[in-house]
Amino acid sequence: KQKRGFHIHEFGDTTNGCTSAGAHYNPDNHEHAGPQDELRHVGDLGNITGGSGNVAKFNFKDSIIKLTGSKSIIGRSIVVHEKEDDLGRGNSADSKKTGNAGGRMACGVIGIKKN
Repeated sequence: KQKRGFHIHEFGDTTNGCTSAGAHYNPDNHEHAGPQDELRHVGDLGNITGGSGNVAKFNFKDSIIKLTGSKSIIGRSIVVHEKEDDLGRGNSADSKKTGNAGGRMACGVIGIKKN
């Protein structure tokens, strides 16, 4: 199974093959990095791997992502990319912007579901 870059993007607009989602959500103007790095885009979640039927199930904790306030991720988009994210450690300028994760394969809007 291939690892794929997984990021929160600026806008909750998933039209046009996910291209309307904008760039990685980065309100603090940091370089792209891995999810464990102190300085990173808020939207840098690293990589996921599809499981049975190419469905990825995961749990994670994050000290930077917020669900409330001016930097909330609610209403923004989540995007799965075609390639593995190099976590900002590659040898190109794009590594510090996108992690060289390639095109956008799937996306959705982050929301809250009523129980």
